[in-house]
Amino acid sequence: MYLDLVKIFVPTALAFFLGLFFTPGATHFFYKFKMWKKYSRSTEVTAPDFQKIHNEQDELRTPRVGGIIIWVSALLTTLLFYLISIFSPTPVTEKLNFLSRNQTLIPFFTLLLGSLIGLFDDLIQIYSTNKFARDDSQARKWKVVLIALFSLLIGSWFFYKLGMVALHIPFSGEIYLGALIIPFFMLVALATFSGGVIDGIDGLSGGVLASIFAAYAAIAFANNQIDLAAFSGVITGAILAFLWFNIPPARFYMGETGIMGLTVTLATLAFLTDSVFILPIVALPLAATSLSVILQALSKRFRSGKRLFRLAPLHHHFEALGWPSYKVVMRYWVFSTVFSIIGIILAIISR
Repeated sequence: MYLDLVKIFVPTALAFFLGLFFTPGATHFFYKFKMWKKYSRSTEVTAPDFQKIHNEQDELRTPRVGGIIIWVSALLTTLLFYLISIFSPTPVTEKLNFLSRNQTLIPFFTLLLGSLIGLFDDLIQIYSTNKFARDDSQARKWKVVLIALFSLLIGSWFFYKLGMVALHIPFSGEIYLGALIIPFFMLVALATFSGGVIDGIDGLSGGVLASIFAAYAAIAFANNQIDLAAFSGVITGAILAFLWFNIPPARFYMGETGIMGLTVTLATLAFLTDSVFILPIVALPLAATSLSVILQALSKRFRSGKRLFRLAPLHHHFEALGWPSYKVVMRYWVFSTVFSIIGIILAIISR
């Protein structure tokens, strides 16, 4: 038990301090090469409420690739402990290595590939001048296609390589899906990715995602999936390092390179811990944010343009009501922490 806790908390702390260490240099690089959007959302969004809360100057002068801090810190930490166990094999170093085929290999590559795909999307919006640089509706459709294809590969690995054919339903038992596990994973991955629109206020996404990944570290630990708990903890530590510099005024935004990798990895963790049906509770802020966008679109379509919320996503609705951005962020953090704890408890007692 003692070594298991060390295996989780030591890499988590290292990921945090690694992020703090190389962020100043990365920030200099981001600003030197002007890695921010060239087109503001205000060119498409004309709602008066949005114009009141939107700071176009910040959006067009703040780098949007800050997610690099997260996934580079997490991946470097993972590789460091792996290489130490290879080149200096001792019982302790081998115990601390948490890169394992049956638990962390898939989320490791999911985080890497998802983040690289997101980075490519960010670079298009930074340096390109075509229609995709404006992140219009057509560009967003292509993102959905990419996530669907990416998640198809992961879902296929679950089914064909890991033999995953059933999912646990809390307080009930298992539901057999067979090959349907593949499209179901695709659906969950797309749903978690859609919650990525929470990256809209300084410090918001970082605080919320840190709570969620910390919760999955606890859930994996309760399942005796120590390697997976350590990897989840490492991501948490890396997010906290990002958050250190993202608290208002933010030095950079997370961008798609952070959101894509993290949200698809989150879906992967939910499947590996067999807690998919707990995910909407643990990640309720993401679910509520995504649902607010869907309900707003449906309301406009079927109620003659009438809006259900002042603005969507939901955090902008609260800003439009007059809440200061810092109050929105802090309340989301509290909300996320509470439901992460509830999710942990349900995951443990529902077995």
